[in-house]
Amino acid sequence: LLLPARWFPLTDFPSNRYTATFRLNVPDSFAVAGTGKASAPTPMPGKNAVEGGRLLYTFDCKNPAPHGTFVVGNLQLNPKQAEGINVAVYAPKASSANAAEFASSVARSAIIFSDMFGPIPDPRFTLIQIPDGTLRDFAAPGVLLLSQRAWDPKGADRTIARLVASQWWGVQVLPATPGDVWISDGLARYSEALYAEQNAGKEAGLRAVDEFAVGALMYEDAAPIAQAARLAPYSPDYRSVVMNKGAMLFHMLRAQMGDIAFKAALHDFYFQFAEKSAGIDDFEKIAERRAQAAVRPQQDPPNLQAFFAQWLNSTGVPEFSLEYVVYRTPKGFRIVGKIKQPLDTFRMPVELRIDTEGNPELKTIDVIGTESGFTVETFGRPKAGGIKIDPNNLILKGSTSLRARAAIARGEDLAEQGRFYDAVTQYQRALSIQPNRPLANFRMGEAFFYQKNYQASANAFKEALQTVPEPSEKWTEVWSHIYLGEIFDLLGQRERAVNEYSKAKQTNDNTGGAQGTAERYLKKAYSEGGTSVAAPATNEPAKPALAIPTPASGEKPVLKKPTPPPQ
Repeated sequence: LLLPARWFPLTDFPSNRYTATFRLNVPDSFAVAGTGKASAPTPMPGKNAVEGGRLLYTFDCKNPAPHGTFVVGNLQLNPKQAEGINVAVYAPKASSANAAEFASSVARSAIIFSDMFGPIPDPRFTLIQIPDGTLRDFAAPGVLLLSQRAWDPKGADRTIARLVASQWWGVQVLPATPGDVWISDGLARYSEALYAEQNAGKEAGLRAVDEFAVGALMYEDAAPIAQAARLAPYSPDYRSVVMNKGAMLFHMLRAQMGDIAFKAALHDFYFQFAEKSAGIDDFEKIAERRAQAAVRPQQDPPNLQAFFAQWLNSTGVPEFSLEYVVYRTPKGFRIVGKIKQPLDTFRMPVELRIDTEGNPELKTIDVIGTESGFTVETFGRPKAGGIKIDPNNLILKGSTSLRARAAIARGEDLAEQGRFYDAVTQYQRALSIQPNRPLANFRMGEAFFYQKNYQASANAFKEALQTVPEPSEKWTEVWSHIYLGEIFDLLGQRERAVNEYSKAKQTNDNTGGAQGTAERYLKKAYSEGGTSVAAPATNEPAKPALAIPTPASGEKPVLKKPTPPPQ
């Protein structure tokens, strides 16, 4: 029972706070966990002898909040404490062995966000496993829900961080209207990157930002962020626009304001609106005030009013191109050029990195409209092709690689739903954007495999092996060989299957347990009903084929074979 389903009368969603008492009558073989303080369950008689006994669970919610999320099932309570924080972990017995690791992950996030934003009134948490086929994850007051396929403390560490961050942005600070959810879901999503950076270093934070950019491009044109009320909550376009593009907007704002002013604005926003509702305008005012206060003498403040107007109220992202000529001067070199992009209303400072025969140089250019000229003086000779636009990825922008990844991610979302035909269409779109991209061919091979179109599947996997993949997608090589081996086994061609498994072994790539899988099928032929494993292309938001969960770290899990689509 999730609050957004509005399973009980609810007004002013998502901004309403209320106290409540919930009573849930369930079979005595089930447990109930959710929002509020739970009393010991009361035994109740069943309706008849066949039904058996029942239990009445009572949850008192005395502090006004958006209560009303509960999970009923064959759950086992595992009370844990980590870093002085109490975490109750509810999961089926078979999934309860790593409860302590989950508690540590929750506590780690809570401590980082308490230091960064300020403390929450009641830092106690309940983490509950929910079955696959519902939402991937969800947060409610004091409650974190995580699906079975994502139930891995290491792989879900960043997802848990987002759910914990929702206790600040989405529980303590509520959006004033459905159109203001950027300040809750968008900020909770960006908090993943803040957590990753704090916990594992700057590179980990940048990897998270890279995933946000891919996710933002998936359905970027569905609606402007400020019109989020048009989107169905937790739908693919909602995740793309509100959560991922919203997270990228916070990342760009951080670059505009500077780290200290940005984090001070988050701290101010929380303290001013904790236990209240806030709108986008409220956050804008705080950000503008902090940006003004951080300006140094003789320095102009960033134009945040124009920034918010551009990114909150419009669709479209820039896609930069560059033209330039290098001239020799008495003191070095002069670069005269133009930065082009398609959005007529675009205006932002854009960094240029110029790689020279000496030290690289970083310059900032004000890009206004579709074409902006610039002149840059350097001491060292610029290297051929050595000028990069936005080298630190401070701006959400399109590129051939990112748009291809976004199309692949859309296909992975569709494959997860069993819509393999539509998924193949997206993979073909990715190949039209970036021909011969191994990941697109690999995912197409997967889709055909689960449709039992083995000839088309084999062709796609062979195509994937024809091109050298990007380093982050190198795992497609070992898994293409394993899938080809499985196809040959299913077609009764054991010798060819063994050859493919042997090639998989020769890669020495153990992504997703590939080496163990190849070894197993070398000993015993693959058959339908066996376990097939493949690593995801990216982390969130790309969701690989059907039952393939996406970890929040770089680790690749052991994965289950998807259920074939209905015939």
